[in-house]
Amino acid sequence: MISFKSIIKGNIILFLLFPEFAHSQASILPATPVAPFSHPAKRISADLFGAFFEDLSYAADGGLYAELIQNRSFEYSASDRKGWNSLTNWEYTTEGFGYGTISVETRQPINANNPHYVVLNIDDPGQNGVGITNLGYDGIRLKKGERYNFSAYINQISSKAIPVEVKLCGRKGEVYSVFKFNTSGRGWRKYTGSMSVKLSTDSAVLTLVARQKSKLALDEISLFPQGTFKNENNGLRADLAQAIADLKPKFVRFPGGCLVHGDGVNNIYRWKNTVGPVENRIQQRNIWSYHQSVGLGFYEYFRFCEDIGAKPLPIIAAGVSCQNSGGTWAIGSTGQKALPSTEMKSYIQDILDLIEYANGPVNSTWGAKRAAAGHPKPFHLQYIGIGNEDKQTDAFRSRFKMIYDELRTKHPEITIVGTVGPSPNGEDYNLGWDFANRLAVPVVDEHFYETPQWFLDNNNRYDNYSRARSHVYIGEYASQGTKLINALSEAAFMTSLERNGDVVKMASYAPLLANLKHTSWNPNLIYFNNDTLVRTVNYYVQQLFSVNEGDTYIPNIISFERDQSAKDSTLASSCVRDSKTGDVILKIVNAGPTAAVAKVNLSLLNVTGDLIVSKILTGNPNDQNSIDRPAVAVPISTRVKLTDLDSFLSPAYSLTVIRFLAKSNQHHVSN
Repeated sequence: MISFKSIIKGNIILFLLFPEFAHSQASILPATPVAPFSHPAKRISADLFGAFFEDLSYAADGGLYAELIQNRSFEYSASDRKGWNSLTNWEYTTEGFGYGTISVETRQPINANNPHYVVLNIDDPGQNGVGITNLGYDGIRLKKGERYNFSAYINQISSKAIPVEVKLCGRKGEVYSVFKFNTSGRGWRKYTGSMSVKLSTDSAVLTLVARQKSKLALDEISLFPQGTFKNENNGLRADLAQAIADLKPKFVRFPGGCLVHGDGVNNIYRWKNTVGPVENRIQQRNIWSYHQSVGLGFYEYFRFCEDIGAKPLPIIAAGVSCQNSGGTWAIGSTGQKALPSTEMKSYIQDILDLIEYANGPVNSTWGAKRAAAGHPKPFHLQYIGIGNEDKQTDAFRSRFKMIYDELRTKHPEITIVGTVGPSPNGEDYNLGWDFANRLAVPVVDEHFYETPQWFLDNNNRYDNYSRARSHVYIGEYASQGTKLINALSEAAFMTSLERNGDVVKMASYAPLLANLKHTSWNPNLIYFNNDTLVRTVNYYVQQLFSVNEGDTYIPNIISFERDQSAKDSTLASSCVRDSKTGDVILKIVNAGPTAAVAKVNLSLLNVTGDLIVSKILTGNPNDQNSIDRPAVAVPISTRVKLTDLDSFLSPAYSLTVIRFLAKSNQHHVSN
């Protein structure tokens, strides 16, 4: 890696910046005043960079959703995955010479939406009781000094109270924590308790046993760390949620993706199935061949967006399923299926109800349900996406138009995001754009997963897009890898999104999260296991752009000294201003193998002063972060003299972000 002293001449002060930059030390370092710039500029989207979450690669259950018990309500089935059943990930526990029987029943469930439960008939509890053990998601991660909240629904079928013991223990029998209680009557009742842990482990299990001859039914057995993100009930895994929050996304798109339009019409994601008490929610198969507990549902998505200051962007199927239903991209499929026309009225009403759930007053039907969940204030929904990568068929177009016309009439304040297929070109792309333009859809969603060279070669993709037609949301993009060269090619492309931020309204890398033991798609922005996570180099590029986003683009500020006879797509730059702070931000990308000189025309910015805030990400093109080596390529913060920008040496394989602090921002930065 090139040392920073060899890159920039002048007086350098090392400075911790990222991501909130300068909170602790800026008060003792002078800022660079920024006067109003004298060069023509244009307003661009203030919602440009966001995040996209899809329950893919166990991103929700076993990932962002903090529940530690897998198959907690015994709803796994062979339709989720071949070989699965209601007792998948559970073991019948009879240590200590106890014996009895175990069965899965559906006659008297807690709720018809959650039909399966386990019945234990203990003939002899033996020395240690008879019960069941859950293996967690590849084991249960416990951390020394932390507390965990246990809960379970139990129906005491026997006439007498039953002593129950819950243990967190190792696979070899070592005990980490114990919680004991007695049942208190017949019928389904919820039992709760807190368990403290004195040792750390990544392979614990949870065992629940009855300690006397008895009969009882069990359901919705749960274990959460108390330290969820923002300490929310039914909350999120703190480190993963914080990593997303640290991106400072202006919006979050959820819950998919292909997950939304599903594997056939019966697998279309229905938001109403995911709200209300978790034990009453309707679970279903995941299009990525596992199970959705929907404990992370629309209420939790909205709440998370609010917690991190991001606008919610829910995606709703356009009344058709994924065109790859019943198969795969590689082997073919049964094709796109459509909801019957007779069902579209009620389906559209569900979407109208979603808007009421998010924005309606507490005396409205669905606003009252939001308030009952603990959130009387509205979620301020502004965007709704209709469809995802859908094949442009008559069935899709007719159903999209029905939804679009109704929403535009009933809720003109909502910005509708359409879709133009899964690729940056081709038949669906062309037909999708024609259709969107005929309807005057405000924003359309483009997707592309391409090579690094594609991103470098397409820096001018949006320069000539019509500003009079639909605007663009790049809902999914990635350059097919997590090496530095991949991240820099994306950075070069992102400078063009800022340059064209008047037509490109939003953009989000995809996918966001992947469990290292259950990864079904690569690349991803963040990888994790039960213990920790790794932020890829791509993550740091996304973060550098997002925390240094502006709402005004200033052209012709940066130029490169290069061979004019050669087309060099590896050099890119942008200049934006943040109207909230008054700061001006430069981004300089060199994705090539040799250093390049960038000239910054400071006279057009009317900048004066000696110091600026700067950050650089650089290294070897094949550098990449991993769980074992998470900091191979991370941004480094510095401060440099203003005169260095006359001929700024941009190192090979680098992204440099330079921020001029406005006088009005000095107090803000120092606090």
